[in-house]
Amino acid sequence: MYTKQEIIIRSHREGKSHRQISRELQINRKTIRKYIDDYEHLQAGSAQPETALSTYLSSLPIYRIGTRSKVRLTQEVQSFIDAHLEANGKKVEQGMRKQILKSIDILQLLHEQGFGIGYTTVCNYIREKLGKSAIPQETFIRQQYPPGSTCEFDWGEIKLNIAGHQLRFQLAVFTSAYSNYRYAMIYKRQDTLAFMESHVSFFEHIGGVYHQMVYDNMRVAVAKFVGKHEKEPTRALLQLKGHYQFSHRFCNACSGNEKGHVERSVEYIRRKAFGFKSDFASFEQAQQYLETIVSKLNQAKQQLTGRTAMEMFADEKDLLWQHTGSLACSDSVQLRVDKYATISYCTNRYSVSEKLVGCFVEVKIFSNTVESYFENKQVASHQRDYGKHQWVIDIEHYLETLRQKPGALNGSVALACRPYLKQLYQQFYTDAPRDFIDLLHYCREHKISEENLEGTVLRLVGLCPQSITTEKLTALLGNKPREDAKPVAVNNQTANLAKEQLKQVTALLMN
Repeated sequence: MYTKQEIIIRSHREGKSHRQISRELQINRKTIRKYIDDYEHLQAGSAQPETALSTYLSSLPIYRIGTRSKVRLTQEVQSFIDAHLEANGKKVEQGMRKQILKSIDILQLLHEQGFGIGYTTVCNYIREKLGKSAIPQETFIRQQYPPGSTCEFDWGEIKLNIAGHQLRFQLAVFTSAYSNYRYAMIYKRQDTLAFMESHVSFFEHIGGVYHQMVYDNMRVAVAKFVGKHEKEPTRALLQLKGHYQFSHRFCNACSGNEKGHVERSVEYIRRKAFGFKSDFASFEQAQQYLETIVSKLNQAKQQLTGRTAMEMFADEKDLLWQHTGSLACSDSVQLRVDKYATISYCTNRYSVSEKLVGCFVEVKIFSNTVESYFENKQVASHQRDYGKHQWVIDIEHYLETLRQKPGALNGSVALACRPYLKQLYQQFYTDAPRDFIDLLHYCREHKISEENLEGTVLRLVGLCPQSITTEKLTALLGNKPREDAKPVAVNNQTANLAKEQLKQVTALLMN
């Protein structure tokens, strides 16, 4: 509008030529001619030229752009977006609605692929594709919290494909109200042990304790309601408070907005971590992946502060209360060892030493492990199984019995629980079960790991694939040099003798 006014004033008031105005304003002469022609046409054809001219000079220029093609929203970009929308639909069908990608996540993937496209363009295309109209947004009131004062905790459900099986897990999330610093862990069940262990892990991770912890009305934190608004904390929460000496606050019923930081964090972490990837080889791999993603989120700049959560957490770290050491949290129960040398817990059976049949053992239950003790000594440790009527067996607990009953090895559950050992037995030892049991004895006595044994078998198969025996395997396992062994200087005569002996050993192995 300013440029249009200057052109008219300099042409009609000051009498300057088109070329002179173009040179002064650095504007193309076609544009200057257009504005002057419009001005003169309006002045000649209007009944009230002064009013019409005033309106013309005060109005913004109108650009006739026509129907332009979308330069950034190419067919390739549309196909990319459509593929992810289709993937979102499959996730919804699988019950993974909370892990679908949003428009901002699809935009992030587009930028990673090198497409230069804007957020509004992506949103408009997705809205048009899905036939959704704009939804009115809720208004929130921003709060202020002193550093180190408040931290919020909440659970969130996730579904992951572990080794080809879709399983349901619980996501434990902590979020600082001041810095928005996040911490998360995966658990197989939302129970008391997971609740306590998550707090122990979090306080150990940050090296301090927040003054107040905020919870909603979760079962692991609220024992019962007393009156209309009062709630009685569970024994687990009281134990955590007594050890770490923090205060707690419960939200009102159906008022998740009272702990809005962690409500948002659960959704944010779940989407940023498991919206992009949900297939893992093991539970441990999924946990490591989550730790990597949360660390990246804590190091990213936040919109409202311009600082990272890690930088803001540094401000409050010195204001946290002192960490008084980790709290030992586990259930303890005494169980009798049955005739199968197992103890039964929650319908599942866990093996112990065969020597303890008929004895009582002290069993400590953690969220992920089950440990058995006899006379204050640990006799077994297993990964906790959350299935029903499962057998968690360690074949090393039965080696003496198998020596007496070698025929029981082939169909034993103990062998079935170790896939590689079962494969090794079926491939080389079906006619020699005693030799196989001797090999297991050797591995236990010399603390040979299954990975080490597998590597040695592969070496021996490369040397003599038709003749795999326990003697040859133990020879290779026993003659492996230690990693920390230093080379010893020898003379030529000693070296020649050693080479001759190695040739003889190789000849024996080949027979």
